[in-house]
Amino acid sequence: MLKKLIIAAMAICVVGGYLFLEYVGKPGAYDKPVELLVPRGANSYTVAEKLYESGVIASPLIFRIMGRLNGLDKKLKAGEYLFAPQMSLVEVMEQIASGDIIYRKVTLPEGLTVAQMVEILNKNPYLSGEVENIPVEGSLLPETYSFMRGDSRQSVIEQAKKAMDNTLAKVWENRDASVPLENPQELLILASIVEKETGIPEERGLVASVFVNRLKKGMLLQTDPTVIYALTAGQKDLGRLLTRKDLTIDNPYNTYKYRGLPPGPICNPGRESLLAAANPELTDYIFFVASGNGGHNFARSLKEHNRNVREWKKQK
Repeated sequence: MLKKLIIAAMAICVVGGYLFLEYVGKPGAYDKPVELLVPRGANSYTVAEKLYESGVIASPLIFRIMGRLNGLDKKLKAGEYLFAPQMSLVEVMEQIASGDIIYRKVTLPEGLTVAQMVEILNKNPYLSGEVENIPVEGSLLPETYSFMRGDSRQSVIEQAKKAMDNTLAKVWENRDASVPLENPQELLILASIVEKETGIPEERGLVASVFVNRLKKGMLLQTDPTVIYALTAGQKDLGRLLTRKDLTIDNPYNTYKYRGLPPGPICNPGRESLLAAANPELTDYIFFVASGNGGHNFARSLKEHNRNVREWKKQK
């Protein structure tokens, strides 16, 4: 009798084990991709409930049993997961154990002020928290940054600050020694002006050469973007054209009134503008004006410049 009971118990175990393995390997009943955020500090119980509520698994209990057997609690990685339709419980567990998470991206374009970049981060729905420490102008490197859903906005700011620090240090180290800049901060200021003056990659070195030549001659830089920054403090777009009266305002950022570089950057320049400011083209240009086709015409003398201005006005 006992022998028969043992055999029956063994049969039940074999059949039960078979059915269990068939169950955990069975495709899920959901037919659309599911995104799920696993918060930091979550355990297998929390994850099982989230998966069940999202329709990815049919039994939180079996998920927890499997998690205990394979040590899932020790392998859980916080982040956002994307589960393909009809994944089996085993496949779901393997994806979570591997830490195959979704990384979101946010782009901070070249030429924006710190205030404008913070606004971009504030509008991103996948980031959390406030930017607690507003960085100084020019300290963020324009770039596309990756983050996990739920990361703080401040963490992206720190990424951009570190990237600018590293890039600026490297560019400064490889600068043309003849460029009349005393320190990396002055390089950053000049690069920010170049960034705002042209959006054409091939022109950056030429625009930089104009301002470098003016600095060497002790001339006023006379660049409109610095006046716009004086009027807006980088908090907003001017929303109108500059007037003659604007060019007379008493502000250290007014390069029509004060010689040399302004006291700080007027935007966050990109890597290419930093390189152009550190190693400008070797020219004797001291003027430039819009060409009317999106670029600029450069001149070595006031006479040549005035002719370019007249040509530009004809096209307006």
